[in-house]
This record gives sequence, C-alpha cells and structure tokens, in this order.
Amino acid sequence: MSDMSGTKALALEAHCRKVNRAFIRFDYIGHGQSSGTFADGTIGGWLENSLAIIDNVSNGPQILVGSSMGGWQMLLVARERKERVFGLIGIAAAPDFTEELMWQKFSRSEKEQILRDRIIYLPSEYEERGLPISLNLIEDGRKHLILDSNSLDIVCPVHLIHGMNDPDVPWHTALRIADKLNGENVSVTLVKNGDHRLNEKADLNRLMSVIDNMAAEHCI
Repeated sequence: MSDMSGTKALALEAHCRKVNRAFIRFDYIGHGQSSGTFADGTIGGWLENSLAIIDNVSNGPQILVGSSMGGWQMLLVARERKERVFGLIGIAAAPDFTEELMWQKFSRSEKEQILRDRIIYLPSEYEERGLPISLNLIEDGRKHLILDSNSLDIVCPVHLIHGMNDPDVPWHTALRIADKLNGENVSVTLVKNGDHRLNEKADLNRLMSVIDNMAAEHCI
C-alpha cells in the first residue's frame, strides 16, 4: 500500500530534477491519491494503470523503477511494452507474492475464511484493521505469475537490489528473477543489513547511482 509520496519516490523525483531527467510517479487505483479502494485492486488492474502511464503520459525510452509489488509490475510492463522499456531497476521486487507469500502461507482456517467471505484482513503495521486481501486479488494474481515460467522474455538491462534482512520478501527472490531473465545484462545487489524498504541514505545513494549508470548506457 505504498504510494507516490513515499521516501524513495520523492527522492527519485528530486534526483531526476537535479540531473534534468524526466520522471513520473503515480498511484495505482486504491493507493494514495488515486480513487478506489485497495481491497478492490488486482494485479491485472494495476498493470492496466501502469500501461496507461506508459502509453499516455510518458515519451521515449523508459527506465522503470519498481519497489516490492512495483517490481512485479515493472516485469509485467517490460513484457508488454518491449519497444518502450530500456531498463528495469527492482527494489525488493516481489513477483508472485499473492501466491507464494500469501496463499501458500495461509493456514487452513485462513483459506477457508477467504474462500467463504472473499476477503481476509492480515495483520499490518500500516492498517489498524489489517491489510485487506481479497479472493479476487489471489485469483487474478495467478494469471500473472512469472516465477513458474521457464524464462522471462525480457532482454533489457535489469538491476535488482534486495536487502538480506527483508522480513517480507525473501532475498532469494532476486536471484530467482535473475535466473529467469533472457537478457545478459542482469545485475543483483544484495544489501547485507538491508530491510524491505531500503530507504536509508546509503540505500537511496545506491539507487541513484544505479539509475544514473543505466541511463548513461542509453543516453536517457
């Protein structure tokens, strides 16, 4: 449920303004300033949001930066808009989280509850009532799973950054993504003491450096 007013998004915008590089940040439906509710959102619906930004707001070659769920989104977008996406930077990228980190970890009673009520509220430090997870989110997520494929038809440069102390998304996920990618220009940076957010000063400096290096490769 992060939004475009988060630490990383604002730091990225400030950096891009400083180096005179175009930048877009946006909120998915049900996040931040956008309309709708999170409980009604799906991976496919948020993918439509992402593609709409690429198609209607951006111009020219794009480097996509995706954090957590955004990392899943950037991989999906890269497959759909190969001619527009020239690079990907993932921060604790979490593809397939609805299946591997939610459904497969649900207890029998939790599965019975979500199948019965079509929604379940998971403990969350961000929401007092809990994080609403709908059955629609789980079922739609299965249409967009990528880690179970033999390969990912993505050949643009990809740099994945993941904290080894991430309590939410296992750092091995970054290695699994890298292994699936078809391209040869794939880098993985593991931050030994890094958490899920990776928004400390050193983390942000690392991110900006990765972006500048990738942009320089394509003169973006």
